[in-house]
Amino acid sequence: MKNLFSCMLLLLITTIGYSQKVTPCGYIIPPKSSVTKFQSVYEARELVDDMLDKISWNENFTLREQNGIQNAYATISAGRRLIVYDNNFLEDIDAYAKTKWASYSIMAHEMGHHFYNHVVSNQGSTIPSELEADAFSGFMVQKLGGTLEQAIAAMQTIGTPRASATHPAKADRINAITRGWNAAKTGTPATSANSGNNVPPPKPTPAPGTGSNNNPGTNAADDPSWIALTIQSNKTETVQLSDDGKKFQPAEIKAGEAFVFKFEIYQYGWLRLPYYNGFRTFKLMHGKDYNILYNRRNKNWTVVEVPE
Repeated sequence: MKNLFSCMLLLLITTIGYSQKVTPCGYIIPPKSSVTKFQSVYEARELVDDMLDKISWNENFTLREQNGIQNAYATISAGRRLIVYDNNFLEDIDAYAKTKWASYSIMAHEMGHHFYNHVVSNQGSTIPSELEADAFSGFMVQKLGGTLEQAIAAMQTIGTPRASATHPAKADRINAITRGWNAAKTGTPATSANSGNNVPPPKPTPAPGTGSNNNPGTNAADDPSWIALTIQSNKTETVQLSDDGKKFQPAEIKAGEAFVFKFEIYQYGWLRLPYYNGFRTFKLMHGKDYNILYNRRNKNWTVVEVPE
């Protein structure tokens, strides 16, 4: 369950020079376009299936269209690999770059994060992992029949020139995409497209509810930014959690055990509990711990923040 909320790509939009807005993926948000080229989840489904077929990867992806986030990101939900994307954002990129291959390369980049299990590690975005996903993107575009110019079109158009703590500079990303494209053209395995090393093939999707301490590179108990959620009950209770306040997922909290997790999109998210008139929603913040209490007088659940 925690993988749904792992902070892979925080969709907080920052501002750089000349008031350009940038996604945490390192893309400058393009101007709004009235031209529609990327045809919603139906074309996305066909594209992802085609990419899987090209590399003979027997994996079942779930796609979720979520307009308004101005991004695309990879995550894991209930043990299933998930790609979430903003259809309008992809359409704008295609129009701005003047090629449909721009959105294709971005979807391939997100698949690359799954291919190399960046999502499973819960280490968040890092420069090496982004370059690896970029190389995979170039590899896939070539396999799909795209030219090198088409493979780098998105990055050339909306890549940020300077590196950040989590994402490489445009020039480095274009170089990685180029290496991946050349690797596909010469028949080099996709796993060596980035560094030339023999990286193991993609691992199976982890089972849901495995717990953060089972994932390499992550120790939630020592990371104060994670949320620990406990409940006042002598049995396992199911609550509803959401990273966007719209779509909620069930999460089981065992009696006497903390459910430790992170939301995915923002530094906060929402908890929904049964209430006398239906449901009551609470906002939870990263870096805080919470206890769910039951009021025996009004027979309703409430949430209190654990004092530091």
